[in-house]
Amino acid sequence: MHTGLRITVFAAALAATFGTAYGLGSTFGEASPERKPTAHTHVQGHDTSPPGGLHSSDGGYTLALKTPTVPAERDTGLRFSVVADSTGRSLTAYEPEHGKELHLIVASRDLSVYRHLHPVRAADGTWSASVDLPKATGYRVFADFTPRGGDGLTLGTDLTATGPSTTSRTPAPHRTAHVDDYQVTLHGDLVPGRPGELTLTVTKDGEPVRDLEPYLEAYGHLVALRSGDLAYLHVHPNGEPGDATTRPGPDVSFTATAPSAGTYRLFLDFKHGGTVRTAAFTVQAAAAPAGAPDTHPENTAGHGH
Repeated sequence: MHTGLRITVFAAALAATFGTAYGLGSTFGEASPERKPTAHTHVQGHDTSPPGGLHSSDGGYTLALKTPTVPAERDTGLRFSVVADSTGRSLTAYEPEHGKELHLIVASRDLSVYRHLHPVRAADGTWSASVDLPKATGYRVFADFTPRGGDGLTLGTDLTATGPSTTSRTPAPHRTAHVDDYQVTLHGDLVPGRPGELTLTVTKDGEPVRDLEPYLEAYGHLVALRSGDLAYLHVHPNGEPGDATTRPGPDVSFTATAPSAGTYRLFLDFKHGGTVRTAAFTVQAAAAPAGAPDTHPENTAGHGH
């Protein structure tokens, strides 16, 4: 197996406190952190925090979505700000991570739709992004960021796409995802409370892809969302392009620990041929590895970021 990208999501996620999210209006102006948030900490190649995104407020900040309802089935604008609870001002001082001040994730409640966006910030702290939401249903919006001088946070809030109502379920467990001419195969099992190795192998037209391109300073990014409460686990690669150790495919490897038993959706962003694509998988974290064969190879997560 090639040396890959290794990440660990520790079982300390069980200690996360689940509460009720709330919204807060904003008064614009620069806000600097008065204390360091503690809920989301990144270490080289490892994420030692509990899952984020369960609250709209955490660590002294609130995610204020200015467009909580948007139309489905067409590109639409999202506007939001991150508000410092102590001052009511919109945050304008961020620490860039993986080349961006803030990463925005939008996922449908059934986890069949996933978007990884990089919004633009105005001087007053208002962020804006365009997103296409193909279904009229409920979505969850996650803002992943680090205030200047603080630690990383992931805040989450609800979004509704209006239109003719649709109902669907989380895609069935599968180990092969197809996107454009690429096939990504998942090997390994996700086991609650115990580290396990997951290896994703990227091929194109049946041939191994050995020249993955850097995307946001890495060869791959993984987001895991737990079905039900949509607990958010954003993990970063151990190793980077040009470090003389990390190889650009075809294998991208992770060491992951599920915080609890249940169903998870894994979203791998990778870049090749100048285009970022997303491969999505549904996995079961059970007491014993399922080891079931792949019978649902379809993938609808999206591509072309």
